[in-house]
Amino acid sequence: MNSRTLHVSWLPADPEAVAALVPAGLRPHPDRQVFMNQYVVDDESQTSGLGSYSLAYLGVTLAGADAPDGVTPGGWWTHYVTSSDRVRDYALARGAPALPGHTTITVRRDRVATETVIDGVPVIRTQVRIGETGHDVRNGHHRYLTALHGQLVSSIYPVVAEPVNPFEIESVEFLEPAHPIYALRPENPLTIAWGYYAPRSSFAYPGGLSLLGELEPSPTAGAPGPQRPAVGIVDQPVGR
Repeated sequence: MNSRTLHVSWLPADPEAVAALVPAGLRPHPDRQVFMNQYVVDDESQTSGLGSYSLAYLGVTLAGADAPDGVTPGGWWTHYVTSSDRVRDYALARGAPALPGHTTITVRRDRVATETVIDGVPVIRTQVRIGETGHDVRNGHHRYLTALHGQLVSSIYPVVAEPVNPFEIESVEFLEPAHPIYALRPENPLTIAWGYYAPRSSFAYPGGLSLLGELEPSPTAGAPGPQRPAVGIVDQPVGR
């Protein structure tokens, strides 16, 4: 409950590199939108057992994989960076590409600065201008797809957020060209598809996961790369 959250989407500098991160059989959004959510849970009292932690996840917006509202597009997770071993283990067990790292969100008057660090190296930094929290409330669901034990998995996350207004992204910097996450960097000049900052954003982990079909091995045996969902997608719950 009440995590501090920056959620934003942009058009990428290298659309083909972004599209290549999506498994065959899934369709990236036509303009190859990238999404990112950086958030901080400041106190363990805000969770039901996960403690305090920070997290940043990124991925590619999908076409034809909308959330239950039929409007909000789903996404393919490519990176999931968290400071918590407990959260990381939970995410890995459900197919998220989780790795250790930490994210900070610093608020000074009408400015928000965020930074995500992996292996001690800053990889993403944003600068945002914000106003006051208004009466607007965003509520709905996000849908994210992952791969787990050769299966394509869909997860639904309910969200209620209280965004600030006004809101303006001033910069999104990817700082480490040698890191794979650099493929998701925004184009220059920066083109924002949508976004918000919320000092209070509450969400729940999935009440259930669905299997969407088997994944075939990568074309190059033993090498990492996208995998292909098998023909004949079946939506069925994942057993616990």
